[in-house]
Amino acid sequence: YGHSNQLRQARAMGDYLIVGVHTDEEIAKHKGPPVFTQEERYKMVQAIKWVDEIAPGAPYVTTLETLDKYNCDFCVHGDDITLTIDGKDTYEEVKAAGRYRECKRTQGVSTTDLVGRMLLMTKAHHSNIDEDLDYRKHTDNFGKGPKGHSPWTGVSQFLQTSQKIIQFASGKEPQPGDSIIYVAGAFDLFHIGHVAFLEKVHQLAEKPYIIAGLHFDQEVNRYKGKNYPIMNIHERTLSVLACRYVSEVVIGAPYAVTADLLDHFRVMLVCHGMTEVVPDKDGSDPYQEPKRRGIFQLVDSGSDLTTDLIVQRIIKNRLEFEARNQKKEAKELAVLEAMKRLEEEKH
Repeated sequence: YGHSNQLRQARAMGDYLIVGVHTDEEIAKHKGPPVFTQEERYKMVQAIKWVDEIAPGAPYVTTLETLDKYNCDFCVHGDDITLTIDGKDTYEEVKAAGRYRECKRTQGVSTTDLVGRMLLMTKAHHSNIDEDLDYRKHTDNFGKGPKGHSPWTGVSQFLQTSQKIIQFASGKEPQPGDSIIYVAGAFDLFHIGHVAFLEKVHQLAEKPYIIAGLHFDQEVNRYKGKNYPIMNIHERTLSVLACRYVSEVVIGAPYAVTADLLDHFRVMLVCHGMTEVVPDKDGSDPYQEPKRRGIFQLVDSGSDLTTDLIVQRIIKNRLEFEARNQKKEAKELAVLEAMKRLEEEKH
């Protein structure tokens, strides 16, 4: 939602927004391995409602040539500077030409912060994962920042305001002839699996008006366990509102889809993905009312990506990163020892 907020601000500065998305290779070279593949990222960015077009395989350094290629008057970036692997400002050229504008970074969130929250989940007291797994021995430094203390113990520094929700919301009421469709879930770490599901639901009607019910954090924790949700209800609200397929969000929706809810929003269809539906606290089916009315439909998103899988990707990346560093250190040490031996032999 930090990225979405940046794109929202950029779109407000002009009439047509083209978003350059880097390849996996380009990201790995300058920043380290990406969590999502380039194809996943292209689809994710295209699903954000302020984006008119994407430029796949955009170079890491933005040049005047790139701007001219896409017929852009200027480019926009957040007020946090980005550097190349050799320490150069990636926007140097466009800044000098006066074709650069800046927008404000969203306080209280970053990719690094979210990664930290995911790594925190691998700690034993947050997890039902077996103790003897390979990454258990890494848990101490998983949760640590560069200064040796955990920057994630506060989990989220994001402060929600009504103004931010208004900026993200479409503000559109359902119109006569609209098909009002209700979906509900955690929508945690809003990802391509969610996007694919919402897109499929959107295709079910000629004039869809999709209402997404978001469960409160405690509710998500009840049915998902561990340290879920990774993003709190306010963060999840903005993430879902930024999606072009969603018209409205119910913040803190009841877990059971009740007759009151269906009548209040005049819901014509209720959809759920192919993931397991956990029973309500009393053991009942949360979808029994829409099923009774004959308005319940399962929708296959065609994507097998889940929040759990993203967390696993993060852990895998981190382990590979640590293993690579250890190898590098061992190699440097071996070289130093060999040089030392040569010096001793000389004397």
